[in-house]
Amino acid sequence: MLTKPDTRTDISELMAEMGRRARAAARPLALAGTATKNAALAAMAEAILRRSQAILEANAIDMAAGVANGLAGSFLDRLKLTPARIEGMAAGIRDIAALKDPVGETIAEWDRPNGLHIERVRTPLGIIGVIFESRPNVTADAGALCIKAGNAVILRGGSDSVNSSRAIHGCLVEGLEAAGLPTDAIQLVPVTDRAAVGEMLKGLSGNLDVIIPRGGRSLVERVQTEARVPVFAHLEGICHLYVDRSADLGMAVTIAVNAKMRRTGICGAAETLLVDRACADTHLVPILEALAAAGCEIRADAEVLARYPQAKAATDADWSTEYLDAIISVKLVDGVSGAIDHIETWSSHHTEAIVAEDAAAVERFFDEIDSAILLHNASTQFADGGEFGMGAEIGIATGRMHARGPVGVEQLTSFKYRVRGTGQVRP
Repeated sequence: MLTKPDTRTDISELMAEMGRRARAAARPLALAGTATKNAALAAMAEAILRRSQAILEANAIDMAAGVANGLAGSFLDRLKLTPARIEGMAAGIRDIAALKDPVGETIAEWDRPNGLHIERVRTPLGIIGVIFESRPNVTADAGALCIKAGNAVILRGGSDSVNSSRAIHGCLVEGLEAAGLPTDAIQLVPVTDRAAVGEMLKGLSGNLDVIIPRGGRSLVERVQTEARVPVFAHLEGICHLYVDRSADLGMAVTIAVNAKMRRTGICGAAETLLVDRACADTHLVPILEALAAAGCEIRADAEVLARYPQAKAATDADWSTEYLDAIISVKLVDGVSGAIDHIETWSSHHTEAIVAEDAAAVERFFDEIDSAILLHNASTQFADGGEFGMGAEIGIATGRMHARGPVGVEQLTSFKYRVRGTGQVRP
């Protein structure tokens, strides 16, 4: 079942109708049992594998258009689907099915002196709007996560991934049908007109409860500025890797290359390398040589440039740039204190990593840096819901309210209080 383009020109009417249909689907979905939701997810994964060739053909159309439109290499990497990525998409849905169902879980419970028993219990958020660019896999990840958490979802993908998203969405609808769940529980906006985003930001007359943007800075800033409903968002992933004087050199080299070069276009890719001035003589050049050998452009401060003249001179703009490309800015700092100062000045509070054997330095790094994800002796590329055991994620939230870090099934729930009495009245 392939989602078809909608030819209606009244975007407001179209989106209002989608909101009403989502609200109608939300209640039966919220009441659906774990077995039913898991059956839908299993059928979605199976449909994606069975229709993989059609998905690849749709993606080829998007890729050709992306090349013709001059999309940057990092965006094309996000857009591209391969047989392995499609298999990973299906595996991610199966992983979500295997997760514990959060709906109905008792988070806490206690008794009051008057005999009242109080429980805090997880509930679905309701209807989630996901606005994303370039990544067609978000269609599957977001749809599956929302279903597992009992939420209806309205997906609005970018025009650059429209054909891929439609093909994947058809597989999700097939899974809902197979399990007897309302197909309006996962809707894909059938038009590419940006006015549809504006209607979602207005809240669809109370029929959107949360919006999650997944895309570039301009999209996220617009959502955060205009949205009339709560937003889970991050602006960008300016992620830092700090190599301490106590770091094992071999480990530092391996982590630095992976953190920057494994996939340069993801939000968990390292954009700035900070090296302790105390180990510059032993650690700096080997790390930079390894990065350069992997095809990375080095942009360095004056001290680094003096030791590694092959680099380009960094400007102030480099410390605040999310390259999403094979480029890294490099700076020498005065130990963990200097690293913390730099990160707190320039970070987007997404992900930071320290390579160190000094436990005290690690604890300071963890205690004093206020980012959503902190890693010790591991690549920043682990900033991913799947790698956290969440099955998948809709995105990495860098705010401080409710959801922070990978947004998985638990973060897509709210809670309510259930109070049980034996006839108590308040004096």
